[in-house]
Amino acid sequence: MANKRIAAAQQEAPKDANSDSELIDAIISALADWRGETLARVRKLIHEADTEVVEEIKWRKPSNPSGVPVWSHAGILCTGETYTDKVKLTFAKGASLLDPAGLFNASLDGNARRAIDIRDGDQIDGNALKALIRAAVALNTTRR
Repeated sequence: MANKRIAAAQQEAPKDANSDSELIDAIISALADWRGETLARVRKLIHEADTEVVEEIKWRKPSNPSGVPVWSHAGILCTGETYTDKVKLTFAKGASLLDPAGLFNASLDGNARRAIDIRDGDQIDGNALKALIRAAVALNTTRR
């Protein structure tokens, strides 16, 4: 049911700068459970951390027609994927970021990415997440 609502929103969304943000709105609305609430909260924190963040939808394919929400600033900061049991925030350059609060709890073995798996009932440390977003922006902008 959620995939049908997302697909309908994709077809109706205008092809302008706001369409990716509108598609993320549709993804959140279609979830209609704790995952949608979690993705919406994370999205809000990302925007609070970086007012210049750009929202995009990437990697649409038949097995995932809605694509993946992506937040960028001078390069990808993180992605927000939803699964049955978690919302996964994957930081493209997470291995290069300091994580004093220990938010990263997944994809810890790679050379580049790090992820935060948020499960039903988990609390999000908003200040720590915003600090990670700001660090990712700083990393992206200093490497340019």
